[in-house]
Amino acid sequence: MGVLHRLEHGIVRPLLRRVRPAKRVVLGGLTIEYRSELDGGGIEFGQDFIPFLRSRKMPKQPRLFEWCAGPAFIGFSALGHGLCETMCLADINPAAVACCKTTVRLNHLEERVSVYQSNNLRSIPKTERWNLVVSNPPHFIDQYEGDIRAHDPDWAIHREFFNTIGPFLADDGVVVLQENNRGSTVETFREMIDAAGLKIVFTQGDHETLTPRSIFYFIGIMRKDVDVPDWARQSEP
Repeated sequence: MGVLHRLEHGIVRPLLRRVRPAKRVVLGGLTIEYRSELDGGGIEFGQDFIPFLRSRKMPKQPRLFEWCAGPAFIGFSALGHGLCETMCLADINPAAVACCKTTVRLNHLEERVSVYQSNNLRSIPKTERWNLVVSNPPHFIDQYEGDIRAHDPDWAIHREFFNTIGPFLADDGVVVLQENNRGSTVETFREMIDAAGLKIVFTQGDHETLTPRSIFYFIGIMRKDVDVPDWARQSEP
């Protein structure tokens, strides 16, 4: 039984994924290419970024970065809906990067979108500067082991991101993460954010304790040494 399981998951399923045709979806007027195994929720709850940022009356941002982009459902949707002028995308998975590059070609966005294969931010050019960073990162420390879309062992991916994002942020740069209250609370990340020289500027939709079902919340983060733009200030409860 163990041999059959290894054959199925190590050989058969990867082969089927390679021969299965890619899918396409239109978001914000842009045609996005993807494969089902690359979708970590960006095509569904990740689209909550659009009404959320609009509700805050966020002005159009010069440059957006999607961290852990996958097929970049969030980033391309934000671009298509006019929330940013240009965009940078990165993911560790070469299959996700290939889909992003195809989407760029399909929509003739070569002058507006940069795509990188990168383990966290390690392979991003040091010249990049972002006004807005969005992400639906891996949400769980103790579940979905082996699934890079969902599992962040010991929160190492988050911690490295917080420790390295600062130099890439413009003076008005805001990081907006969409997290899952079934896997974390705001307090899960507060100490590592503070230790990285960052500050939490707003939260929305979060609960104080873990919830038995998935409830997605937003957390806004900036460098400690910069002023918070009006759109990113904490709303009254």
